[in-house]
Amino acid sequence: MAGPHFLLWSELCFLCAALICCFASSNARLASIVGAAGSIIGCVLGLLSATSMLSMGTSFTLNLPCTIPLASLHFKVDALSALFLILIDGLSLLFTLYGVSYLYEYRSKRSLGGPWCAFNLLVASMGVVVTSQNGVLFLIGWELMALSSFFLVMFEGDSNKGRDVGITYLIATHLGTLFLLVMFILMAVSSGSFEFDAFRTHQPSRTLLTTLFLCAVIGFGTKAGLMPFHVWLPEAHPAAPSHVSALMSGVMIKTGIYGILRLISLAGMPPLWWGWLLIGMGFVSAVGGVLFALAQHDLKKLLAYHSVENIGIIVLGIGLGVLGLGSGSPPLALTGFLGALLHVINHGIFKGLLFLGAGAIFRATGTRQLDELGGLLKKMPATGYCFLIGALAISGLPPLNGFVSEFLIYIGSFRGGIELAQPSNLFCFIIILGLTLIGGLACACFSKAFGIVFLGEPRQAVSSSHTLPPAMKWPMIILAGLCIAIGVFPVPIVRFLLPCASQIFPVQQPEVPFSAMTSTLNLLTHITATSLILLLLIFFIFRLRRLFLGNRKVTSEVTWDCGYAKPTPRMQYTASSFAQSILQLFQPFLPSHKALSRSLTYFPGSESISFSSHTPDHFQQSFYWPLFHWVDKRFSILRRFQHGKMQVYVLFIAAALIALLIWQLGAVQ
Repeated sequence: MAGPHFLLWSELCFLCAALICCFASSNARLASIVGAAGSIIGCVLGLLSATSMLSMGTSFTLNLPCTIPLASLHFKVDALSALFLILIDGLSLLFTLYGVSYLYEYRSKRSLGGPWCAFNLLVASMGVVVTSQNGVLFLIGWELMALSSFFLVMFEGDSNKGRDVGITYLIATHLGTLFLLVMFILMAVSSGSFEFDAFRTHQPSRTLLTTLFLCAVIGFGTKAGLMPFHVWLPEAHPAAPSHVSALMSGVMIKTGIYGILRLISLAGMPPLWWGWLLIGMGFVSAVGGVLFALAQHDLKKLLAYHSVENIGIIVLGIGLGVLGLGSGSPPLALTGFLGALLHVINHGIFKGLLFLGAGAIFRATGTRQLDELGGLLKKMPATGYCFLIGALAISGLPPLNGFVSEFLIYIGSFRGGIELAQPSNLFCFIIILGLTLIGGLACACFSKAFGIVFLGEPRQAVSSSHTLPPAMKWPMIILAGLCIAIGVFPVPIVRFLLPCASQIFPVQQPEVPFSAMTSTLNLLTHITATSLILLLLIFFIFRLRRLFLGNRKVTSEVTWDCGYAKPTPRMQYTASSFAQSILQLFQPFLPSHKALSRSLTYFPGSESISFSSHTPDHFQQSFYWPLFHWVDKRFSILRRFQHGKMQVYVLFIAAALIALLIWQLGAVQ
C-alpha cells in the first residue's frame, strides 16, 4: 500500500533536510534550497499518504522495530489523523514557499541553517503527534515539536524581551507536557501498556477518566492556547518569523485540539459535565480573546489573540458534540464535531493568510504598529485584498469559509437548546450568545485592523514599501481562494469531513448517516447562494457604473472641511480611538491604562499633546506573574547548589543513581 510508505518517506525527507541544514548553516543559499526542498517533498508525500487513505475509506498501520523502553514505533492513519495530516502538510507546503523569500532577507544578518532545520523538525514532529499510537512515542514527538518551535520563536530573540518570550513559551509548554506525562502514565498503569489500542479496549473507572480528562484539558489546552492557559501565545507568535507564526497559529496549536478529540474517542461515552466544562472554557477563551485582540496596537499580536478566540470557538463545537454524546443524541454530536473540525481547517486557512499578510506588511514597511501604518492598499493591492478576504472570513461573514463552520455550531446549539434537558440546554444558549458576541466584536476588530493599515492617508512607514516576490504573493492568493471556495461550496467539504467526525464517536456508538445533516446543509446552501448572488449584484452595479462613466470626465471635490483645507495623517483614527468606544462597554472586565499629556499653551505644537492606552492581559498580570515570582522567591535557596563545580554535579548524579538502585531493590524484594 502506498500510504504507509509515503508517510515513512515523508518523515525521512523532513529529518534528512533538517540534518543537512544543521551542517550547512554557514551557507545561506544551500540551507534555503535544501530546507525548502525537503519540506516541499515531505509535505507532498504526506498529503499523498493522507488523501489516499481518505479516498479509500480505510486506515493503515505502520509498525517499525524499536529498542526504546516502553515505546514502539507504532503509527496509524485513520480518518481523524488523515484530516490533521492534510492540514499540517497542506499549509506547511504554502508556508515553505513563502518562507523562502521571507527568510532570504536575513541571509546577511544571521545563519539560515538553524531556522530551516527547526522548521522541518517542527513539521515532522507534528506528523508524529497525529499518527502515533503509543504514549511514549507521542510524548517524544510532542517534546520535539515544543523544542523546534522554541528555536523558531527565538530566531529574532537578540533582545532581553525576545529571550523572555522564548523562556515563557518553553516554561508554559513544559508545564503542559507535565500534565500529559501524568495522563499517559495513568493510562499505562490502568491498561498495562502505553499503546492506545490497549486503553481503547480497557474499561477504566469514572474517577480515572475524570483525572485523565482534566490532565488532557490542561496539557492540550496549554498547547492550543485555551484561556487561561494561553499566556505564552500572544507573546510567542508575534516574535517568530511570519511564516512560522502562520504555522504555529494555523497548524501547531491544533495538535492540542487533536489531543482532546483523540482522548474523547478513546474514553467511551463521556459524562455531560465534560461538555459543560468545555463550553465554559470555550466561551471564556473566545470572548476574552476577541476583546484582548480589539485592544491591541501590534498587528501580529492582534492576530495572535484571535487565535485564542478561534480556539475557543472550536472548543465550543467540541463541547456541543460531547453534550450530544452524553445525552444520547448522535445527530447533535455529529453537528458539533463537524463544526469544530471544519473550523480547525478554516482557521488554519484564514489565520495563515492573515499572518502571511502581516509578514508582507512588515517586510514592506519595517513595522507592525497599527498607528504607524496607513494607505497601503494603493501600494500593496494584492496583499490588501487578500488580507480583506481573510478579515471577512475570520469575522464569520458569508459567503466565506468562517461562516460555514460557525453556522454548523449555531444550528447545533439551537437544536440542543430545544432537544436537551436542563442544564445542558442552557449551555447551548451560552454557545449562541458567545458566537453572536464574538461575531460582532470580530467585525469591529478587523474593521479597525484593515481600515487603519490599508485605508486613509499614508503615514511615514509607507515610504519603504516595495513589490512582493511571487513566492510570497501566491500562497496568500491560494489561501484567499480557499476561503472563497469552501464558503461557496460547503456541502462537499462537510461530506468530506463526515468520516473524520465519525471517528471521534465511541466504538459502540452506531454510525450516524449523512442524511441527518440534509436539512442543515440545505439551509446553509441557500444562505451562501443568496450571499453570493448579492456580491455578484454589487460587482455588476460597479461595472455598470464604470461603463456609463467611461466616456465622461469625472472629478472629485472635498466637502465642507470645517476649516481644515489639507488633512494630515494625524487627523485620522488611530487604533486606540477606533476601539475605545467599544472597549469602554467592557471596562469592568477589561480595564485599560490610559496616559494623556496636556498642553497649557494656546497654540500647542504637534508633540505637546499625546494620548496612549494599554490593555494588559490580566491573566498574566494578576495570576501568572505573581505565581512565578512567588515560586522564584521560595525556591531561590536551591541556587546555592548551582555553583559551577563539576565534581559536585557528578556527586549529585551518583547519589541519585544509588537512591534509585536502593528503591528498585526494595521493590523487587
